[in-house]
Amino acid sequence: MDQSSSEFKSKGGLKRIVSAFRYSIDGFGHAWRHEHAFRQELMVAVPATMIALVLPISAFQKLALIAVLGLVLLVELINASIEAVVDRVSLERHPLSKAAKDLGSAAVALAITMAGATWAVVLYNRFF
Repeated sequence: MDQSSSEFKSKGGLKRIVSAFRYSIDGFGHAWRHEHAFRQELMVAVPATMIALVLPISAFQKLALIAVLGLVLLVELINASIEAVVDRVSLERHPLSKAAKDLGSAAVALAITMAGATWAVVLYNRFF
């Protein structure tokens, strides 16, 4: 085995696809059980998706509204993974640990702002 790759690196083919799917399900489960912010954002995203689907707007606008909700969830998952790695390395306070966590939080805030702006523009253009 190549010394530069992890022994945990997956193999190719169908087994890799099945394993990747299982890991993804495990990740969603972990996020649901342990990440309060993810649960909150999902509780907004699910009904908002249903609303987007029934709004009298174009298919592209529906896609934009739903995509930005997915973006918030995606960035939250990445932020949670950054926090998990930082905590795995050390629980002691360190400026770099704070920076990593703050940057992840800033990314989530930016994604939420983008989602809010997208919803505001689409709804404003449709109803006002």
